[in-house]
Amino acid sequence: MPVPWFFLSLALGRNPVVLSLERVVGPQDTARCSPGLSCHLWDGDVLCLPGSLVSAPGPVLVPTGLQTELVLRCYKDTDCDLCVRVDVHLAVHGYWEEPEDEEKFGIAEDPAIEEPRNASLQAHVVLSFQAYPTARCVLLEVQVPAALVQPGQSVGSVVFECFEAALGAEVRIWSYTQPRYQKELNLTQQLPDCRGLEVRDSIQSCWALPVLNVSAHGNDVHLVVDIPEDQRFGLSLYWNQVPGPAKPWWHRNLTGPQTITLNHTDLVPCLCIQVWRLEPDSVRTSICPFREDPRAHRNLWRAARLQLLPPRAWRLDAPCSLPAEATLCWQAPDGGPCQPLVPPLPRENVTVNVSTWEKQELQECLWADSLGPLKDDMLLVETRGPQDNRSLCALEPSGCTPLFSRASTRAARLGGPLLQDVQSGQCLQLWDDDLGALWACPMEKYIHRRWALVWMACLLLAAVLFLLLLLKKNHVKAAARSRAALLLYSADDAGFERLVGALASALFQLPLRVAVDLWSRRELSAQGPLAWFHAQRRQTLQEGGVVVLLFSPGAVALCREWLQDATSAPGAHGPHDAFAASLSCLLPDFLQGRAPGRYVGAYFDRLLSPDAVPALFRSVPVFSLPSQLPEFLGTLQGPAAPHPWRLAERAEQVSRALQPALDSCFRAPGTGRGMGPEAEDRT
Repeated sequence: MPVPWFFLSLALGRNPVVLSLERVVGPQDTARCSPGLSCHLWDGDVLCLPGSLVSAPGPVLVPTGLQTELVLRCYKDTDCDLCVRVDVHLAVHGYWEEPEDEEKFGIAEDPAIEEPRNASLQAHVVLSFQAYPTARCVLLEVQVPAALVQPGQSVGSVVFECFEAALGAEVRIWSYTQPRYQKELNLTQQLPDCRGLEVRDSIQSCWALPVLNVSAHGNDVHLVVDIPEDQRFGLSLYWNQVPGPAKPWWHRNLTGPQTITLNHTDLVPCLCIQVWRLEPDSVRTSICPFREDPRAHRNLWRAARLQLLPPRAWRLDAPCSLPAEATLCWQAPDGGPCQPLVPPLPRENVTVNVSTWEKQELQECLWADSLGPLKDDMLLVETRGPQDNRSLCALEPSGCTPLFSRASTRAARLGGPLLQDVQSGQCLQLWDDDLGALWACPMEKYIHRRWALVWMACLLLAAVLFLLLLLKKNHVKAAARSRAALLLYSADDAGFERLVGALASALFQLPLRVAVDLWSRRELSAQGPLAWFHAQRRQTLQEGGVVVLLFSPGAVALCREWLQDATSAPGAHGPHDAFAASLSCLLPDFLQGRAPGRYVGAYFDRLLSPDAVPALFRSVPVFSLPSQLPEFLGTLQGPAAPHPWRLAERAEQVSRALQPALDSCFRAPGTGRGMGPEAEDRT
């Protein structure tokens, strides 16, 4: 009866070619050399320390090429492991330096100097091997006789046998000498799994590996694992990153048939699957089926994040390794694509080339927060040549215009004054290195408004005034009577903050002049929550507005904390928590009876029960939302409230605006779609 074996059913790849492998008997590692060379394998592994490059004192032996061959290391006929045989090609590098006096005067060579030139060469060659989850380094001592020492010529090769590796693993091999005279050689190879080798009768881990199907259905990818009920396997999803170890993402022990569901947005090229029997020292078989999947490459690009680190550093974060280079570019104030600097500054490391699929770009502006809002500045590029020669050109949509040119552009007309601004320190330096610099020069003082522009502005103002007079009378009155409302809430979580933001936006459309800390983060950071609340409360009440208290579990807890110990402030809260900062001002108004007419309470139906609102705050109207939206809106708008039918219509508009945020906030845990895989048993 044939036994099941591990296979992959996926439209992205082809069936592998089946290979027949040579068998090597015994567990001992060995080394052998080309004819004429002598070599010795040091006992045990060594530390993987390449060290820094050093200059060769004369001819030295260096590795020039790496080749690998797969073999089977067998302990019995049916007990074998996959093994990587490595062939290192060697050559002589460097020359003996000829003494200057010999060449000039023909002096005979010193025999003491001639002796080492005719001696044999010896080298310590290190082989470094990495294959998740193992890493090894071995040392080969190779000696070349003097007759074969010819600078620049190959002398043969040394073969190491062999590095054991897991089926389907990705292996990386480096070779260098100690001391190291040149950059180390490296080789990366993807090993076949049980599908691609005639090893099902030799490697025990291939005898009963589960059948794994990978299939796509719409936006989902299904991993169907057919495991017998009496067997237990481990299955892991991990990101195979270069350089560095693999990064585990998801792991589960499985028994019986299983279906693991991934969202298509979870796929990235380095997402790999590893399976093994749950028994000591079992071989792990890995496969990376999404390397050539276009969706995986698109997801990798969407997940990549570019971050600028002042003063001139950058970092690219992505689930998989990406080759990348960065260059400075500029963008006109009216938008459009970011154009490379002309003439270009040296490439440092923001253009990313993802494999061979497509060339894409990430763009990030240089420290926009520190430069302030966009201004009508002129961007100047300074290039520095030999003998301290410097030139300046101004970036314009037509290109980089030299400051002293006959072009009919603004930069050419203002070339002299702009140069004086740079020299006098009136321009801001954005970038500086040995070959060039970037300057931002303000242009306000060079802008001359002509009378034609003044007349056009007057005509435009007259047209606007005429249109305002034609607006409907009730719209004008409604705008004049729009009332101010200050919303206070406790930032329990991100979902509740989105709900408060949706409510504030809906009230702003009524119209109401709404103030909420979500829209004033910068002022909160500058003034502090307490000072910001004092200013907003005073302005709102002076204009006849109302302060709205939105009760939530967090807000109720803060109020009770104050009521239990009114002499001390509540514990530390976030820097933007205006509700916690406002309690010291709110409670005296309620305790002294000044709250009616100035405050209104509200809570959301499914988030809080009516009895949860502290009794002290029930001295003002407290509304349940969205069930009491018409009454709530009528109280907020006060005397300017419209007719009841119109009020009901506005309440319906607010309710529709709140519904998505309400559904998101009150959604039960576990019902949403996540990034992680979900498993369900199938019989």
